Amino acid sequence: MIPFLLETERLTLRQFREEDLEAFLAYRNDPQVAKYQSWDIPYPREKAIEFVEEMKNKSHSVTDDWFQAAIVLKASAEMIGDCSYCVTSENNQAVIGYSLANKYWGKGYAAEAIRPLLRYLFEQRGVRRVVADTDAENVASWKTLERLGFRREAHFVESVWFKGGWSSEFQYAMLEREWKLRHQRDINPKSGL
Repeated sequence: MIPFLLETERLTLRQFREEDLEAFLAYRNDPQVAKYQSWDIPYPREKAIEFVEEMKNKSHSVTDDWFQAAIVLKASAEMIGDCSYCVTSENNQAVIGYSLANKYWGKGYAAEAIRPLLRYLFEQRGVRRVVADTDAENVASWKTLERLGFRREAHFVESVWFKGGWSSEFQYAMLEREWKLRHQRDINPKSGL
């Protein structure tokens, strides 16, 4: 199995490792991080150990199942969060997600991690569309998606019972051709595209 590895100027996205356990457990147990995420706190150590073990050995080429990669600062080798995707066989699309330890919020790390993930999904996995769902109250998350060029496609009002109340969600998407156009513009801003 070829290990998963993507890099940016400040970050490395890679398979989980055993040494990621404490950082992973810390942000999974942070109420601010967990607020809009699917897990409940306290997040048990046993579950974290199981998760890290599964992800460190999981193929990133899976279809119809989630793969999560650790987001690591290059400068310090500190694991600061994770990003995930599920490529579906039926519609040739992927769903993505991400979470960061709260001390790294507001520094552009989420967008920086998602850019190479999009490149990987569109260029190497050949998906035609990438989707992301976010709680309508999670302003930082949906602003990150919009900054990356995602288009809001839906607003599901009080559509899901979530952590003791009705929650509204936004659904965002990006097509491969939209990514290519934006990517070309980023490479050559004077191209007029």
